[in-house]
Amino acid sequence: MLKELGHLGGKKDGRPCEDFSHAREKRAAKAASSPKPLVRVAYARDYISQEAPPQQMGHLTPPTPWNMAAPRMRRCWNWLWAGNFSTGNVAQLAGPGAAREIRRSAKETAAEQSRAVPWAAVVGLEIHAQICSNTKLFSGSRVQFAAPPNSLVSFFDASLPGTLPVLNRRCVEAAVMTGLALNCTINKKSLFDRKHYFYADLPAGYQITQQRLPIAVNGNLSYSMWVGTTQNEIVTRTVRIKQIQLEQDSGKSLHDDLRSQTLIDLNRAGVGLMEVVMEPDMCCGEEAAAAVRELQLILQALGSSQANMAEGQLRVDANVSVHHPGQPYGVRTEVKNINSARFLAKAIDYEIQRQIEELENGGTILNETRAFDYKLGRTIAMRDKEGKQDYRFMPEPNLPPLILHDAKSVPAHTSNQQVVNIDWLRERLPDLPSVKRAKLVERYGIQSQHSFTLLNEDGLIEFFETVVEATKMNPKKALGWILKDVLGYLRQHSLAVKDSPISPVLLAELLNLLEERVISSSAAKQVLEEMWKGKTPALIIKEKDLELIRDQNELERLCQTVMEGHPKEVLEIKKGNQKVLNKLVGQVQRATRGRSDPVLVKQILQKQLS
Repeated sequence: MLKELGHLGGKKDGRPCEDFSHAREKRAAKAASSPKPLVRVAYARDYISQEAPPQQMGHLTPPTPWNMAAPRMRRCWNWLWAGNFSTGNVAQLAGPGAAREIRRSAKETAAEQSRAVPWAAVVGLEIHAQICSNTKLFSGSRVQFAAPPNSLVSFFDASLPGTLPVLNRRCVEAAVMTGLALNCTINKKSLFDRKHYFYADLPAGYQITQQRLPIAVNGNLSYSMWVGTTQNEIVTRTVRIKQIQLEQDSGKSLHDDLRSQTLIDLNRAGVGLMEVVMEPDMCCGEEAAAAVRELQLILQALGSSQANMAEGQLRVDANVSVHHPGQPYGVRTEVKNINSARFLAKAIDYEIQRQIEELENGGTILNETRAFDYKLGRTIAMRDKEGKQDYRFMPEPNLPPLILHDAKSVPAHTSNQQVVNIDWLRERLPDLPSVKRAKLVERYGIQSQHSFTLLNEDGLIEFFETVVEATKMNPKKALGWILKDVLGYLRQHSLAVKDSPISPVLLAELLNLLEERVISSSAAKQVLEEMWKGKTPALIIKEKDLELIRDQNELERLCQTVMEGHPKEVLEIKKGNQKVLNKLVGQVQRATRGRSDPVLVKQILQKQLS
């Protein structure tokens, strides 16, 4: 039995409709202003009793038989009343799949609307940096990478009864220096808390951290990144630092899938960490990677952390969400434990695209923890975070408040070795990366982008400055050899600068021979290729007879021979095409195996052609 319905009585948004006829007229006028296909709602005997008088369907309070309708149909009506559908575009309902059809249609409509509106991404980072210290945060156990399993574990690290924490002064100073470098406010009083959760590599069942009052708050980090179609423009951006807190690291779980068992290594348990919490001020993977690289350089310059991501000394958790501009932030996901700036950029960009596609297809984003699989280039779900875990934070009863001082508050007759003096540490801050880059550009006249390369490669700036001090060549020309030839070879063979077979002194010796015109630039390239095998420039030049030909008569004879062998080129030059002259210079260079001076050869050829 089919009946055409204009509207239904009931409640809208939880409020009773006081005047049904008025609401019906209002909706009819709205439908008329924006024409939509005529809709007929079909309801069968399975849904509504035949005893329901059709004339009562428009009443504010439907009759009793209607109240006894099937639950599925009532859900459809409630859904209609929620404002999701109007009389102009209600789907045709017939049979048991009616509610499902409405939901599917609504998802498709929402997906179409989402695709038409641009998306904005929001990225925030939580970075765990291992403090560069000889011992752990609360015990005297040594800190050493790749030590034999469970060989660096004290009684406190193993959480044996009766053991108490003793705070490491070095870790406190490292956190204060990091906070100062990141323009943070250093709290003169900070507190330690227990964060409870159970995991096999956390023997105590809790982690000592700083939840309520961390050591540093409200800072910022400025970083630079390349923009433009050719990546030749540098822009500087800033991300806010919410807080920096001290906490202890957990142990390491080693999963043996072959034997279906998990082994625990507690060497890392209790190692001091600084957690740097950034506000969600970034919008893509490239920005996040640039911020992490800059923070890595700052930590290394301070000496507060070696920040070697390959050894797990710098681990990044990325919180990612997407939303339409002007709307509230979306549900975020957390991508855990990323140990490479390149992988961080890939993980964030993939997660942004995944969330957009999920929402545009009518899906929802779960508040979950994910991991990045670098082999597949995608993030994978790890665990759900919908039910928020209760960490049961409580004050650490075995540690008093951490009290810091400045120049004004330091107690009388107290040395800086007895207290942590913020101003004393501030005076000893080294040059930060931004200052170093500016000094490099000013001192050596190099391009700004080259200063970034020098600082980003570990040990390259020391290599460059040693070469410049030992050579007579212009610093800009010397830098060209270092970046193009030396660094190119090292990257090709996956070598660090400190492992380079060519020392800065040997490279400077080669550049001096080139600058003194003992060899040509093409011969210098040949010498450099042999130097990777461990030979000195002087020995290579002598063995291969690569010294420049200084006999003017011999060079003139060679130039005449080349001209006679290339009559077409000679004719072109005489017609005024001077570009062809470079071809003849190259032929002379080839004939002499790079032993001729290109400038002198060009002068001789011009003289003979005239």
